[in-house]
Amino acid sequence: MRWPSQGCAGDQVIEEEEVDSGPPLVARRTFLAITGAAAALAPTHLKEVVAAGIALDADPQPHDAAPQDEGGTPSSAPEITETTIREAEKLAGIEYTRAERKMIVESGIGEDRALFAARRSLPLSNDDAPGQSFRVSLTAARIPTEPLMRPRNLDEPPPLPDTDEDIAFAPTTHHAWWISQRQLTSTRLTQIYLDRLKEYGPRLECVVTLMEDSALAQAQRADAEIDAGKYRGPLHGIPWGAKDLLDTRGIATTWGAEPFVSRVPDRDAVVVTRLEEAGAVLVAKLTLGALAYGDIWYGGKTKNPFDPSRGSSGSSAGSASATAAGLVSFAIGTETYGSIVSPCMECGTTGLRPTFGRVARTGAMALCWSLDKIGPITRTVEDAVIVLDAINGGDPGDASSLSLPLAYDGNEGCAGLRVGYDPAWFEPGKAHDLDAAMIDHLRVIGAEPVPMSLPDLPYGSLIVILLAEAASAFEELTISNQDDLLRWQEPEAWPNTFRRARFIPAIEYVQAERLRRRVMGAMDEIFLAVDALIAPSYGANLLLITNMTGHPSLIIRNGMTDRGRPHGITLIGAPFDEGRLTCIGRALEQRLDVWRERPDLTKV
Repeated sequence: MRWPSQGCAGDQVIEEEEVDSGPPLVARRTFLAITGAAAALAPTHLKEVVAAGIALDADPQPHDAAPQDEGGTPSSAPEITETTIREAEKLAGIEYTRAERKMIVESGIGEDRALFAARRSLPLSNDDAPGQSFRVSLTAARIPTEPLMRPRNLDEPPPLPDTDEDIAFAPTTHHAWWISQRQLTSTRLTQIYLDRLKEYGPRLECVVTLMEDSALAQAQRADAEIDAGKYRGPLHGIPWGAKDLLDTRGIATTWGAEPFVSRVPDRDAVVVTRLEEAGAVLVAKLTLGALAYGDIWYGGKTKNPFDPSRGSSGSSAGSASATAAGLVSFAIGTETYGSIVSPCMECGTTGLRPTFGRVARTGAMALCWSLDKIGPITRTVEDAVIVLDAINGGDPGDASSLSLPLAYDGNEGCAGLRVGYDPAWFEPGKAHDLDAAMIDHLRVIGAEPVPMSLPDLPYGSLIVILLAEAASAFEELTISNQDDLLRWQEPEAWPNTFRRARFIPAIEYVQAERLRRRVMGAMDEIFLAVDALIAPSYGANLLLITNMTGHPSLIIRNGMTDRGRPHGITLIGAPFDEGRLTCIGRALEQRLDVWRERPDLTKV
């Protein structure tokens, strides 16, 4: 997960060229207070780490803690008094009278700790999801009744390049054609990527586990099947990389975090299984920021291939870095709040964040059960659609997942499609010049730009949902003090964020969920009038809003900056309407023709 800058249309935005290190655009964001006096959620800043890493103390001091009873309750727990209640009011943003405080104490509030301790005595694993499951609103959905996958490029392939490097940087659609026509074997393509992973992976710090032996075995099996006429489809024999929070049976899946470096699952994630069934070849487990935040992991800080002095952002740090550097044909990332969008902005890759629930998360690390999404990171839009088609669908292990058709026609144009935008998002000084030019590009491809605006709602308050869910997912780290093992120890890092989140009032969490429902209704109204939205990737709180509502998002490169770094723009679609979303994205990609720009890896 990444915490990009959030703000309304009138907020001042720092241009990417003004930032010397860290993530693109603004490097810090502000939490909005849920109530005026809510000290626990008062405005604070979360920033990306811009140093190469933060050293972990060799001998951290132990926490002071009261002795524990067997059930987890402090054996000498401090008494809850009226003074305790008065101080707690400052966190909750409320004020009681003396008589009210007295009654709260006399009613036995201190005994509530026994309930909490009883619950903690039952170990909960990361697989234990809440009883309530979030579902995307379908009021304005445009869900196809039949699946359709009609890629454009598979019928119009270029000739096989002469060099391994040119082959490595080709899109997945081209790899698929060359392999299907036996112009290229999976074994050769896999070996190309394995060699590049060995050479550049350590320099970019983007690889956790290289899977050479199993990858070559998979590739040889794919070649044998294709030779025998058993072609499984466009991903058959295609090498890919997995973000290291997707379980792989018998192979370490570390979540990028020190407490889990020895974690070896006994199953494959559903996404891994589906790609294996499609014939894809898993060549590497790729880095993520520890516990899906940023680009700092237990082994270092993943770098941007276009500018190795910068991190690749995160948390799908290795997936974007490896794809941009031509180390895999495609990769799988995840997003809770920017973890596909942000590294794709930094590394210039294409990222498709599907509708929440479209791709089952069974076997993937849970950070926030009502927010996590799994999606492809690729070089082109059509690559992303083909990968999404392979991993699409629900699973009983993910109660929020659905099995709904995916329809994409690569020959379909964009004439008549209405794309909403707020002119204020693109004003000079608020958006990059590359973003401001996108409205004219939409007209050229035949789409109709439609001015609109978001309703005035306290969108920032929704962050409470993320904080509470993430702290719940990793409560054991906080209680056991294993959070001290994490490399990144700053006020905005997970350890402190998890601790703070324990003071979020339960009522505030529920009220934030009610606000979420209101926001979902507002977005439904917008998508009754337009087919998609276009916006600067970190503009107008849309990253937070659409992650909370579950809308799909597509990020494509729209140019290169004066400093030689890629820049991207975001398109947002209606729920489960990824086909129309990617149709617009593909047309813009062809119009802009900037996706082919490669990083100079001699600088890495």
